[in-house]
Amino acid sequence: MALAELYTQYNRVWIPDNEEVWQSAEITKNYKAGDRFLHVQLEDGTELSYPVDPAALPPLRNPDILVGENDLTALSYLHEPAVLHNLKIRFVESKLIYTYSGIILVAINPYKQLPIYGDAIIHAYSGQNMGDMDPHIFAVAEEAYKQMARNNKNQSIIVSGESGAGKTVSARYTMRYFATVSRSSSNAHVEDKVLASNPITEAVGNAKTTRNDNSSRFGKYTEISFDQSYQIIGANMRTYLLEKSRVVFQSENERNYHIFYQLCASAMQPEYEHLKLGSAEEFNYTRMGGSTVIEGVDDRANMVETQKTFDLLGLKGDFQMDVFKMLAAILHLGNVEIAAVGDERSSISMEDKHLGIFCELLDLNCDRVARWLCHRKIVTSSETVTKPMTKAQAANARDALAKKIYSHLFDFIVERINQALQFPGKQHTFIGVLDIYGFETFDVNSFEQFCINYANEKLQQQFNLHVFKLEQEEYMKEDIPWTLIDFYDNQPVIDLIEAKMGILELLDEECLLPHGKDENWLQKLYNNFVNKNALFEKPRMSNTSFIIQHFADKVEYKCEGFLEKNRDTVHEVLIEIMKESKFHLCANFFQDSPVSVSPFSSTINIKSARPVLKAPNKQLRMTVGSKFRNSLSLLMVTLNATTPHYVRCIKPNDEKLPFEFDSKRVAQQLRACGVLETIRISAQSYPSRWTYIEFFSRYSILMTQQELSINDKKQICKIVLQRLIQDHNQYQFGRTKIFFRAGQVAYLEKLRSDKLRHACILIQKCVRGWLQRRRFLSMRRAALTVQQYFRGQRTVRQAITARNLKQTWAAIIIQKYCRGYLVRRLCQLIHVAAVTIQAYTRGFLARKKYRKMREEQKAVVLQKYARAWLARRRFQNIRRFVLNIQLSYRVQQLQKKIEEQSRENHGLLERLTSLASAHMNDVDTVQKLESELEKLTAQKRIYEEKGKKYKEDSEQKILKLENQNKELKEQKETLEIKLQEKTEEMKEKMDDLTQQLFNDIQKEENQRMILEKNFQNQKQDYEKEIELLKGEIKVLKEEKTQLQQQIQQEIIIQDGLKIEVEQLKKQAQKIPELQKEIELLQTQKLDVEKQAQSQKRELREKMSEVTKQLLESYDFEDVRSRLSTEDLEHLNEDGELWFAYEGLKKATRVLESHFQSQKEIYEKEIEGLNFKVEHLSQDINHLQKLFREENDINDGIRLEVSRLTSENLVIPDLKQQVAELENQKLDLENRLQEQTIKLKEMSNRLHYELERDRTQRRTTEAQNEADIKEKESLKDTIQGIEGLSNGLMQDEVQDEVQSKIKQVTTRLAVENMDLEEKLDMKDRIIKKLEDQIKTLTKTIEKAEGHAPTVPKEYIGMMEYKKEDEERIIQNLILDLKPRGVVVNMIPGLPAHILFMCVRYADYLNDADMLKSFMNVTIDGIKQVVKEHSEDFEMLSFWLSNTYYFLNCLKQYSGEEEFMKYNTPRQNKNCLKHFDLSEYRQILSDLAIRIYHQFIIVMENNIQHMIVPGMLEYESLQGISGLKPTGFRKRSSSIDDTDTYTMTSILQQLSYFYSTMCQNGLDSELLKQAVKQLFFLIGAVTLNSLFLRKDMCSCRKGMQIRCNISYLEEWLKDKNLQSSNAKETLEPLSQAAWLLQVKKITDDDAKEICEHCTSLSTVQIVKILNSYTPIDDFEKRVTPSFVRKVQAMLNNREEVPQLMLDTKHLFQVTFPFTPSTHALELIQVPSSFKLGFLTRV
Repeated sequence: MALAELYTQYNRVWIPDNEEVWQSAEITKNYKAGDRFLHVQLEDGTELSYPVDPAALPPLRNPDILVGENDLTALSYLHEPAVLHNLKIRFVESKLIYTYSGIILVAINPYKQLPIYGDAIIHAYSGQNMGDMDPHIFAVAEEAYKQMARNNKNQSIIVSGESGAGKTVSARYTMRYFATVSRSSSNAHVEDKVLASNPITEAVGNAKTTRNDNSSRFGKYTEISFDQSYQIIGANMRTYLLEKSRVVFQSENERNYHIFYQLCASAMQPEYEHLKLGSAEEFNYTRMGGSTVIEGVDDRANMVETQKTFDLLGLKGDFQMDVFKMLAAILHLGNVEIAAVGDERSSISMEDKHLGIFCELLDLNCDRVARWLCHRKIVTSSETVTKPMTKAQAANARDALAKKIYSHLFDFIVERINQALQFPGKQHTFIGVLDIYGFETFDVNSFEQFCINYANEKLQQQFNLHVFKLEQEEYMKEDIPWTLIDFYDNQPVIDLIEAKMGILELLDEECLLPHGKDENWLQKLYNNFVNKNALFEKPRMSNTSFIIQHFADKVEYKCEGFLEKNRDTVHEVLIEIMKESKFHLCANFFQDSPVSVSPFSSTINIKSARPVLKAPNKQLRMTVGSKFRNSLSLLMVTLNATTPHYVRCIKPNDEKLPFEFDSKRVAQQLRACGVLETIRISAQSYPSRWTYIEFFSRYSILMTQQELSINDKKQICKIVLQRLIQDHNQYQFGRTKIFFRAGQVAYLEKLRSDKLRHACILIQKCVRGWLQRRRFLSMRRAALTVQQYFRGQRTVRQAITARNLKQTWAAIIIQKYCRGYLVRRLCQLIHVAAVTIQAYTRGFLARKKYRKMREEQKAVVLQKYARAWLARRRFQNIRRFVLNIQLSYRVQQLQKKIEEQSRENHGLLERLTSLASAHMNDVDTVQKLESELEKLTAQKRIYEEKGKKYKEDSEQKILKLENQNKELKEQKETLEIKLQEKTEEMKEKMDDLTQQLFNDIQKEENQRMILEKNFQNQKQDYEKEIELLKGEIKVLKEEKTQLQQQIQQEIIIQDGLKIEVEQLKKQAQKIPELQKEIELLQTQKLDVEKQAQSQKRELREKMSEVTKQLLESYDFEDVRSRLSTEDLEHLNEDGELWFAYEGLKKATRVLESHFQSQKEIYEKEIEGLNFKVEHLSQDINHLQKLFREENDINDGIRLEVSRLTSENLVIPDLKQQVAELENQKLDLENRLQEQTIKLKEMSNRLHYELERDRTQRRTTEAQNEADIKEKESLKDTIQGIEGLSNGLMQDEVQDEVQSKIKQVTTRLAVENMDLEEKLDMKDRIIKKLEDQIKTLTKTIEKAEGHAPTVPKEYIGMMEYKKEDEERIIQNLILDLKPRGVVVNMIPGLPAHILFMCVRYADYLNDADMLKSFMNVTIDGIKQVVKEHSEDFEMLSFWLSNTYYFLNCLKQYSGEEEFMKYNTPRQNKNCLKHFDLSEYRQILSDLAIRIYHQFIIVMENNIQHMIVPGMLEYESLQGISGLKPTGFRKRSSSIDDTDTYTMTSILQQLSYFYSTMCQNGLDSELLKQAVKQLFFLIGAVTLNSLFLRKDMCSCRKGMQIRCNISYLEEWLKDKNLQSSNAKETLEPLSQAAWLLQVKKITDDDAKEICEHCTSLSTVQIVKILNSYTPIDDFEKRVTPSFVRKVQAMLNNREEVPQLMLDTKHLFQVTFPFTPSTHALELIQVPSSFKLGFLTRV
C-alpha cells in the first residue's frame, strides 16, 4: 500500500511546533496525490490548512494502541516525533524512566528517588530474558552477565549522556547488580571493595556544576573481572581527561572537587589540626564559585564515608593522611599572595603564612619556592638566564603547579585503588563499564569540549558499526535478502581531527615552537581546511574561533587557551624543587619516569591502535591531546574486542524538576546520543517484525473461514498478507518472523480496527433494531388493548335497551344448556375410551410382571445351586491347599532342626581343641613379651647415653655461639666508631643486623631447649610403654589360670553328660512302639498330602484366573507413564516396594469387591476346617516332637561322648547302671522335663563361657591397640631421632639406632599379625558358641512344647547394646529410604523405634548410654539432611520423623500437660529416670532447620513455573491479544526455558501434597507448608506484574483471576481451606481486580481505595501507571485519575515498598499431637535390617 493512501480522514499526523517541537493534528479531509495542502484539526480544536510537499508529507502518528511501548522499535512509524511522544507518555504519565530503543536503553533522569533499585528488584531481574521484563538498567546488566557466561566473551556497558543526566548513578547501579548476582562464597568481600571504589572516585573526581550537583569531571572505564565460575575476583579502573582547570577556577554557582569541602568541613577534628585548615570560605580555590554548600549534602558525613571506603579497600590511616596533606597543601598554595613590583616583576613575602604551611606540609625549601614562583629560567645554548615574571604570569605558574599536583594525586589514588582490587589468579572474562561524558556544546567551547566531542565521535562510529552489524546478522539469520543501508559515517570528522596534518597534529606542532600562539595555530587551520573540508568552517564574525560539523550538531570552538591546556607544563625549576621534597609522596609524583605499580598491565592483552612516540628529551613531552588520543585508541580497541551494550542517559529539563519533560532539550539530546540514528537505520529497512504466532493471534480477525481451515499457521499468514497488502516489497517472510516496512503494521491495525468497528456497528444495528421492534410491539399491544376497551364501551352504550337485554339473556340461557349437553356427551365418550384403554394396559402390565417374576424365580434357583457348587469347590481347594502347606512346612522345620543339632556337636569339639591351642599360644606370647621387655630396657640405656652426648654437643655449640656473639659485639663497637659520620639510615640498618643476630642466638637456644624437652618426653614414653608391657604380662598370667579352671569345669561337665547318656539308652527301648504310631501317622499324612495336592492344583488354577482378571483391570502402562526413570531404576532396592504396595493395594480392593458376597460363607466353613486342621496338626506335632527330640538328643550326645572319650583319657569309665525304661508315657515325660532342666543349665554355662571369651577378646584387642600405639610411638621416635641426627651433623650412632629400631618395628609387626590371627580364632569360637546356644534354646522350647504356651507380653522397648548404636543409625537413618517405610502405613515408624531404644536406656538407668544414643541420633538426622539437602522426599520424610520423635519425647516425658492425652497403658510407658527437656529443645531447633530447608527445596522446584503458568499462559483461551514486540523480545535473549502452564503448577502442588501425606507429615505442618507455597506464588506473580507493563491489562487480570480460582479449587479439593493459604493470595487477587475495574470517575477511585487494602499506595499507583490497553476500544488511565487515587491513599501509614519479599518465611509452629500407636504393638520390618534389636 502506498504511503500517501494512509493520509485519510481521522488519521493523525505530526506537525512541527516551535515550543513542543512537534504537535499532533487529525486529518479532516482525505489527502489526494498532488494536493498542496493538508486539512487538519489541532488538539485545541483549531482547523488548519497545512502546506505540504508531496515528496515529504508530515509524519504519521502511531495508533494509540502502540503508544507507551517498552521498545521504540515496536512502533509502526519510526521517526523523531513518535520517539519523543512515546518517551513523554512513559515518563510523564506512567512514571517509567527506562525505554528500549533497539539495542539502546534510554534512561531519563527523574530527579527523584524511586523504589526500583532494591535487592528484590535485582533478584527479580536475575536470570530473566531481557524482553520479558520492563526496561531497566538491571536488565542490561543481566543481559551482559548472561552473554558473558553463555558465550565466554567479554562484555562492555557504555553509559553516556550530558552532565546531570544520571550517568554516574547508572554506572553505579550496574556495578551493584554484578556485585549482588555474582557474589562469591569466600570471605574476601571483593564485591564490597569494587563498590567501595565509587565513593572515593566521586569524592576526588566529581564536583557541583550548574547542571548537576554531583557531576563527573572525568571519564572512567571500570573492568570487573570474573573467574571461571563467573564470580567477581577483582577490578581495574582507567580514567580519561580529568578536568584539572576546576582545581584553580570555578564558574559562578559551581564548586571545586568534593574532597576539598569534605576536608574543610572536618578541619576542626583533632587528627586534622596539623593541616591548619579552616572553612571553605577561607580558601581561594574553594570560594571562587560563590557556592560552598550543596543543599541536602553533609560534607562532614561524606568525609566519614570516604574514610570508611578507604579502610575497606585496605588504604589505612597513613595513606589517607598523606593524601589529605597533599590536598591541604593545594588549598594553601592557592592562598599564597603574589605582589606586583612594577610592571615586569612580582614577589612573594617570606612571611606569607600559607606559603610556610605549604612548604611545611610538603617539606620544601621555602626560599626557593618563593623565588621560583616569581621567576623563570631560560636555558640557551650559551648561557642560562633568570627572568622575572609579572604578577599574572606568577599566578598562572602557581595555578599550573596546583593543577599538576592534583593531577598526579588523582592518578595515584586510582592506582592504589587498582592495587586494592587486584587479584592473585587469572581473569576468565570481564565486563567493562564505561562512564563517559556525552556530546557537549556551550556558549563558549574550549579545549575540554573539543576532546569530549572527539571521544563521542569515536564512540558514535563504533556504535553505528555495531548497529549495522546486528541488523545484518538478523537478516542473515532469517534468510532475508540483505540490501545496503545508507547510514551516517563520521570517519571524515575523525580524520579531520586525528589524521596526519589534522587539527591535533597541527596543535602539537605549534606547541613545540618556543613562541607558539593560539592565533598562529588557528591561522594554520584556516589555511589547511577552509573551503577544502566541508566539515570545517570559519565563523563570519570572528577570527578567534572555528566551527566543526559533528555528527550531532555544529560546534564553535574558541582557540584561546588551546595551546596552554594542551601543553599542561610547569616550569622546570619548580619541578626540580618538588623532586627534592623530603615528603616521599610529593617527590615520587615528579620523578622523570615514574614506575607504574598497577597489577593489571599483564592481565589486559590490548595493544594500541597506533604506536606511541617516545619523547627524545624532556622538551618533547607528550601533550594532553596526544595522550588523550592514545588512551582513546586503546579504549576503542577494548570496546571492539567486547560485546557492547548501550545506555543513553537523558536530562529531561534544566531546572532539575521531578518528572518534568522539556521536549526541546530531550530532542536535542536524542539527536546527540545516536538514538534517532538507530531509529533511522531501522526505518530504512524493515523496522516492524512479528513472529508468525504473534501475527496469527493478532490478525486472525482479518482471516476468512477458508484460510483458517488450513492447518499450517505459517502458510495462513503468507496467504493473508498477500491478500491484504498488494505490494510485496512492503514485507518479507523470514524463517521465524515477518518483516514489515514502516507504516505497514499501522495499516494492518487500521484494517483490524475497521473490521472491529464494522462488527460493532453491525452488533449495534441488530441490538438497536431489536430494541426498537420490542418497543414497537409493546406500543402496538397497548394500542390494541386501548382500542378494544374503547370499542366495547361504545358498543355497550349503543345497545342498552329493554328488548335487547331480554334477547341477550335468552340467548345466553340457550347457549348454556346447549353447551352443557355437548360437554356431557363428550365427557362420556372420553370416559368410556379411558376405561377401555386402562383395562387393556393393566392386563398387559400384569402379564409382563408375571413373566418377569417367573424368570427371576428360576434364575434364583439356578444361582443357588451354582453358587453352592462353586462354594464347595472353593472350600475344598482351600482346605487341600492349607493342609499341604502346613505339612510341607513342618517337614522342612524338622529337617532344619536335625541339621542344627549336628552342627552343635561339631562346634563343641572344635571349641575344646581351639581352647587348648589358644592356651599354648598365650604361653608363647608371655615368653616373647618378657624377652622384648629386656631388649627395651637395653635400648633405654642406649638412648640415655645418646641424650647425654647430645646435651654435651649442644652446650659446646652454645659456647661457640656466645663467643661469636662477643666477637660481633666488638665488631659493632668498631663499626659504630667508624660510621659516626654516616647517615641515620645506615645506623638503622646496623641495628637491624644486630637484632637479627640476637634473634638467631635466641632461636638456637630455643631449639636446644626444644630438643631437651623432646628427649625427656621420649624417655617418659618409653617408661610408660614398659609399665604397659608389665601390666599385659600380668593380664596374660591371669588368663592362663582362668583357662586352666575352664578345662577342669569342662571335664566335670563331660562326666555328667556320660551319666545322662546311659540313662537315655535305657529309655530308647520305648522308641520302637512310638515308631509304629508314627508310621501310621505318616500313612495318614500321605493321604492328606495327595488330597492337598489336588486341591492345590485347583486353587492355583483359580488364582491364575483371578490374577488374569486383575491384570486386565489394571493398566500398567499408566503406572509406568506416571513413574519417573529414577523411580523405575530404584524400584526393587527395598524389601518392601512402594510400587508393589500400590499395585497390591489396588489388587486387594478388586479382590474385596469380588469376594465380598462370598465372605460370610467362607468364614464359617474355614472356621470348621481350621478347628479340624489344628486338632490333627497338634497330634502330629506332639508325636513327631517326642520321637525326633529323643532320637536327636540321644544320637548327638552319644557322638559327643565318644569324641570326648577318645581325646580325653582322664574321664573314667561309667560305673553306674541304669534301670529299665518305664512303660508309661508319664514317666517318659518326666524324664524329658529333667532333660530340659539340664539343657538349660548347660546353656547357662555356655553363656558364661561365651562372656569369658568376650572379655578375653577385649583384652587381646586392648593389647593389639597397645601394640599399634607402641608401633606408632616408635615411628615417631624414628622421625625424632632422624631429626636429631640431621641436627648433630650425622653422628655415627645413627645407623645403629635405626637398625635396632627397624628390628623392633618388624618384631612388633609380626606380633601384631599373630594377635590379629588369635582374635580371628576367638571370633570364630564365639560365633560357634552363639550358634550352639541358639540350638540349645530351640531344643528347650521343643521339649516344653507339650506344656501350654503363654503369649509374650511386650512393654514397648527395644533392647540394644551400646556397640550397636552405629548400626542402628546407619540402618535406620542413613541408609533408610522413605518409600520402603510408607508401605508399613505407620507414620513416623523410625521415630517410634528410636524412642523405644531411648526407653530401654532409660529403663537401665544408664545416663551415658542414653546421652550417647541421643547424640548419635541427632547427628545422624543432621547428616542425612545435609547429604540430601535437595531431596524433597527425604526432607519431608525426616521432617515428619523428627516431629514424631519430638512428640514421643513430650508424650512419654511424664509431664502432666502431656500425660492427660495418653491412655493408662501409655502412661505406664513414660520415662522413669531422666528428663530430656534439653534434647527436646535441640530436636525442636533441628526440626525448624529441616522445615526451612524443606520450604527452600519446594520453592526452588516450583518458582520457575510461577510466572509462565500464572502470568504468561492463557488459561482462558481467546481473550488475550498480542501487541507488537520490539527488538529486545525478538532477538536479544534466547528463550531457553520450558513452557509451563497452570496445570504444571497444580501438578507440582499435588506432588508435594501426596508426598507429604505419604510420609505422614502432620496436618498442621502440611497446612503451614502450603501457606508458604501460596505466598510465594502470589508474591512472585505480583512482583513480575509490577515489572511487566505488557501484562497490566484488563484481559490479563481476567487470566490471573481464573488462575487464582484454580488454586482455590485445589485447596478445596485437598480440604486445606483452614490453612489461610487463600489469604496470602489476597494482594494478587486485588491486583487482578484492579486491572479489571473501571478507572474513570471519583466513585471508581473511592472504590479502589476501599477494596485494595492489601496493596500499598506505591503498588496501586504502579499498577495504574502501567495499565496498558490491548485494543483501541480500551481507555488508558489518565494521570489526573492516578493523582486522585494517590491523594486518597496518602492517609495510609505503610512502608513505601514496591516489591514483596519472596524470601519471607512465616513463623513455623510444631503443635503437640500425641501418638495413638501403642509402643508394645509396634514391630520392626525386615527391610530395616535391625534384626539385632529385640522387643522387650
